[in-house]
Amino acid sequence: IVWQTPANPDYIFRDGRYVRPYYFEFISHVKNRWTGKTVVDLFAEEFKGRPYDYYISAVKSGRIQVDGQMVDLSYTVQSSQKISHFLHRHEPPVLAVNISVLHNEDDIVTVCKPASVPVHPCGQYRKNTVVGILQAEHGLTPLFPVHRLDRLVSGLLIFARNAVKADCLRQQIEAGLLQKEYIAKVVGVFPDGEQVVDANVIYDAREGRSTVEKGKAACTKFTKISTNGTHSVVLCKPITGRTHQIRVHLQYMGHPIANDMLYLSFSIDPMCTNCPNLGPKGYDEEGLWLHCLRYAGPDWSYESPYPEWA
Repeated sequence: IVWQTPANPDYIFRDGRYVRPYYFEFISHVKNRWTGKTVVDLFAEEFKGRPYDYYISAVKSGRIQVDGQMVDLSYTVQSSQKISHFLHRHEPPVLAVNISVLHNEDDIVTVCKPASVPVHPCGQYRKNTVVGILQAEHGLTPLFPVHRLDRLVSGLLIFARNAVKADCLRQQIEAGLLQKEYIAKVVGVFPDGEQVVDANVIYDAREGRSTVEKGKAACTKFTKISTNGTHSVVLCKPITGRTHQIRVHLQYMGHPIANDMLYLSFSIDPMCTNCPNLGPKGYDEEGLWLHCLRYAGPDWSYESPYPEWA
């Protein structure tokens, strides 16, 4: 077996975009507190997602190596050694929607990102990302993300084609020179006129969500575009850029994004095996009704098409 990540993934389209499983080398270096443990005990204690017998088999077969060499079960690790774990990696699927390239210039690429696709490798995703798909299907590499969108958010995504352009745009962001516009489909009839929410936002990484309380200053401006009496489509202009800022500010106003399971309010039954999730377990996720529409700088502007739900 050749335990090597393929340069180009093999995408399979069924009820979503899948990546054909591939071998991947996870690398870690021995921490001081791991020193003196057998390699099997180390993995069993620190990486508890797999049974003890798996790690025994992985060491015997060479799927777990130390400094590039196979070792026996009694081998004890030393500080700073490199440990490789070769896994048959199965990435989660994403929605089977093409990534459309909007502009392809010498130093800038803009695309319309589908919901459910992460921007770059993170967590369980490596090939099923915007960066991975653009490299495999459009030959676009290297790419430097100018900004990021949450995995479930769709819309405009800007990449620099070189480090110099990336630094230039990053400086504009840090100087507060960029204007951003999103649209969202929210619950209820949104108020008329511009609504300004100036409420601190704090993100809890453990819970994976933000709340409006003592945290970092955050400001968002909202304007209703349309309503059908049940839902409203709202233009969102974040002045700051906190994690989940638009989502939590809309919840704070009493008009959460209409399919945002993380921020919709409903009663939780402590005996229910589905709570606190909105949908029953096993249901596939859908794209969030939040879409990045426009980014503009001092001398440039890029836009994406409106989504179908708007």
